[in-house]
Amino acid sequence: MKMEELHTLVGTEVGVTEWFPVTQDRIETFAKATEDDQWIHTDPVRAEADSPYGTTIAHGFLTLSMISYLSRGILSVDNVRLRINYGLNKVRFPNAVRAGANIRGHFVLQEVKDIARGIETTFAVTIEVEGSTKPCCVAEWIVRHYR
Repeated sequence: MKMEELHTLVGTEVGVTEWFPVTQDRIETFAKATEDDQWIHTDPVRAEADSPYGTTIAHGFLTLSMISYLSRGILSVDNVRLRINYGLNKVRFPNAVRAGANIRGHFVLQEVKDIARGIETTFAVTIEVEGSTKPCCVAEWIVRHYR
């Protein structure tokens, strides 16, 4: 799709991703990278005994950071030289992601603005957990696409 045609998709769901597994190994790798090694994320034995979830859970920011990866392949825009995460709005984590769960993203194109040498898109992103009716992350994601 050409950049100029994106305006026609405003208000529509442009894609739903494949399921993605959130493993304990991924959670622990994220904990090491961010220095956030709270037991609810990294200690399965304690989490089973003391956590209201009965197991370890992913960091909310881990789930949030997966938006860019999850978005790959949902909308192909021609003549894009560079795509940049520009920011986020209204981020919430209404549900936990238990270790071993699968997540997927729903992307609704909310806005398209012309900018110098490209466009700025805003997506309403909802990340769901397989088997749950309550999403684990909702956010507005702003991406700049440069020619």
